[in-house]
Amino acid sequence: MAANARTQTLAQRFGATTAATDGVAIVAASLFLAALSQVEIRLPWTPVPVTLQTFGVFVIAAALGARRGVAAVLAYIAQGAAGLPVFAGGGAGVGHLLGPTGGYLAGFVGAAALIGCLAERGWDRSLLRSFAAMFCGAVVIFACGLLQLSWFVPTRDLLALGLIPFVPGALLKITLATLLLPMLWNSLGRFGTRPPAAR
Repeated sequence: MAANARTQTLAQRFGATTAATDGVAIVAASLFLAALSQVEIRLPWTPVPVTLQTFGVFVIAAALGARRGVAAVLAYIAQGAAGLPVFAGGGAGVGHLLGPTGGYLAGFVGAAALIGCLAERGWDRSLLRSFAAMFCGAVVIFACGLLQLSWFVPTRDLLALGLIPFVPGALLKITLATLLLPMLWNSLGRFGTRPPAAR
């Protein structure tokens, strides 16, 4: 059944979706995420780098919705696991999934599902709800990341190595995604398509 006006995503509003267009969108989104992963800042005291990956997950999930957003993130992870240098800083291989930062990659999947579901309910149409959706997605990413990181670092150092240094950057990426999504919806109105009201 086709999505109605209240549950359409940005991708659906830009054109009819078919299996072919969905496939193109998913592959393109996975490559977009791979490109953002190359923007990396290494912190000397932690194995977790600062990247633009989370921003990419936020935008992809909100634009494509839950099913396509999760598919795009899984495609990205599969590319890296298969040996393509798409992980942070050009990393590749299954070892990244099993290592100290693998939990964050797993968290991308959960965040894409959550943000995508909320976007399908109109949360990406307003600043407040968009911020809430992205914030909840970030919580999922950090929760999964810290869980796996705890296998590799002492518990007393867990927050200092896997959370606290990344909070300012996460808030910045949440804010950027929050501003971007309603802006894109509003741009549809300027081209003659009124964005649907949030539920």
